[in-house]
Amino acid sequence: MSGNDRTMFNFANHAKTALLMGLLIGLFLVVGWSAMGSTGLILFGAIGIITNFGAYFFSDTIAIKAMQGREIHPNHPELGYLHRMVDELRQRADLPMPRVYLCPHDAPNAFATGRNPRHAAVAVTQGLLRTMNRDEIEGVLAHELAHIRHRDTLISCIAATIAGVLAMAAQMFFFIGGRRDGNALMGLLMIIIAAFGAMVIKGMISRSREFAADAEGARIAGSPHGLASALGKLDALSKRIPLVQPNPAQNNLFIIEPLCGRTLMNLFATHPPTEARIRELKQLEL
Repeated sequence: MSGNDRTMFNFANHAKTALLMGLLIGLFLVVGWSAMGSTGLILFGAIGIITNFGAYFFSDTIAIKAMQGREIHPNHPELGYLHRMVDELRQRADLPMPRVYLCPHDAPNAFATGRNPRHAAVAVTQGLLRTMNRDEIEGVLAHELAHIRHRDTLISCIAATIAGVLAMAAQMFFFIGGRRDGNALMGLLMIIIAAFGAMVIKGMISRSREFAADAEGARIAGSPHGLASALGKLDALSKRIPLVQPNPAQNNLFIIEPLCGRTLMNLFATHPPTEARIRELKQLEL
């Protein structure tokens, strides 16, 4: 991809993201209006601003702590190779060195987070290191570095945060009731629509970026084969080994959706079908 093509790609990507994020904020305001009228509109608008602020500055810390990540340094006696692998790949991608974390989970998976490339982190699970060979691990890490290069990490974290808050608001509505002007049923309906709408929009954000990150990751790794092989393994293992993490709204952060085989409807999946991703990778000409 040439410099001009990359600039146009990033512009289109960010424009689409801005539109989708605007829709998410709109849904946030719908929740407030449905639950409490004009007071709720102001309250939930303020909560939305605070949520975005917190997600911007602390999204990486929140995500890593939720996954119990432990930072890996280059002099680690057993895992130093992982840090060196990330360092080599980030140099190919012309990126600053991100922090590297290992998460104590049996389910193989990985994610990247951080508000920009200078405040980024890459995390993998113990299960991923146990089940993948070197080429596959490199492919996964390159995919996550591609997300950092495309500045997807901030958007994904903000989308996950807002979607999570909307889902909690929908649950709370069952306990506190709707607006007190006789329109409780309509308020409840709007809350449910907002929660499902957030899931759909969050899925659209993630799906549109996974193909781009796969292609860029293949270029960073120098070959699509490692990532394609890793995705095949991850898809199969994710259906057998659940990833224990406290906030399902953060599923879009991972390279493959945790428990993807158990979603009720593909419409609400945060990732495109793995078969389609592998097919696109195999068609790449590097």
